[in-house]
Amino acid sequence: MVIRLKKELIITSFKTIDGRGSSVHITDGPCIKIHYATNIIIHGINIHDCKPGSGGMIKDGPHHTGWWVPSDGDAVAIFGGKHVWIDHCSFSNCDDGLIDAIHGSTAITISNNHMTHHDKVMLLGHSDSYTQDKNMQVTIAFNHFGEGLVQRMPR
Repeated sequence: MVIRLKKELIITSFKTIDGRGSSVHITDGPCIKIHYATNIIIHGINIHDCKPGSGGMIKDGPHHTGWWVPSDGDAVAIFGGKHVWIDHCSFSNCDDGLIDAIHGSTAITISNNHMTHHDKVMLLGHSDSYTQDKNMQVTIAFNHFGEGLVQRMPR
């Protein structure tokens, strides 16, 4: 199954995206954003060739549609998210980062993923001076950092 989004997929709290048993690709458009949400699992999804989105009115909850700024082209952007687990996914060739966790995000686990052909792999924390990221807790375990990766990888 190939999913081509016209706008970012805004994930709200207590959600699981589970691609086990299928070949699910999110590609060729804006991808996934977690915005101040908790208890999220993303499992078994192939995310590649993400492009910046145009922003605009996007449904961001069961009963709300709001105005969103244009997206950067990240595969998964986590803003202020907590208790997020990204597991057994593949990531490659996005316009910006593969996984960005910023603006007070914490309790993030990135495990068993396969990442290839990309410049900026992971961004953990907005900047050195952004105090809300001071206590960020991220676990990065058993990932495969494959060919064609340039920067922002664990050492």
